[in-house]
Amino acid sequence: MTLAKRKVEYKHGTVVLQGVAVWDDAASGKRPGVLVAHQWAGRDEFAESQAEALAQLGYTAFALDMYGKGVLGNSVAENSALMTPFMQDRRMLADRMNAALDTLRSLETVDSSRLAAIGFCFGGLCVLDLARSGADVAGVVSFHGLLKPAPAISGKPVQAKILVLHGSDDPLAPIEDVVALREEFIAAGADWQLHMYGGAKHAFAVPGADIPDIGALYNRLAERRSQETKHSFLRELFDA
Repeated sequence: MTLAKRKVEYKHGTVVLQGVAVWDDAASGKRPGVLVAHQWAGRDEFAESQAEALAQLGYTAFALDMYGKGVLGNSVAENSALMTPFMQDRRMLADRMNAALDTLRSLETVDSSRLAAIGFCFGGLCVLDLARSGADVAGVVSFHGLLKPAPAISGKPVQAKILVLHGSDDPLAPIEDVVALREEFIAAGADWQLHMYGGAKHAFAVPGADIPDIGALYNRLAERRSQETKHSFLRELFDA
């Protein structure tokens, strides 16, 4: 196996974005493509590490960029300021996710008929909104994502299978949001599933992401369980 990595510039409107594509250069032919949506700080080393792990499993992964080339937050306040415009304009969020999806689809090692997306925290919300937008993806995986509905993009046929990996003690996505998500996807006729990890808080799958003031705490066991569930889900999507 020889992992190859390449920065890829793309645009959403006038905003220049820069993602990172990762694939096994020793393998031949096209393979499923998987988007990786970053946390609220922007495309960082963690997002790239998740893309690398997916490439090692035989996918072409694309760590996308929601904020703009080189834009990263360095504090809770900065991260919140970067994320807030997207929380206020979910149509913009969905459109930017679809721009990343189009970029993934265009990569030379990607089978454009076999696409999926995973995301963490803010990125977990992003992949759910990608599904809500009716995007042509096989499935999406939300790790401890925000679960608030998006009326601006609701009512579209949901084509993607949905996997939500959620911490039972996540204060940023309380149980009422979980109940609302259940009702939303039942009404949409979606193929969805929810795995809830007892005692897990926000950001449970991100080592070093502990921010007690907002209820974020890494949980090694929940991380391992959720990653295994993700692997199984992707195999179901692409090996059936």
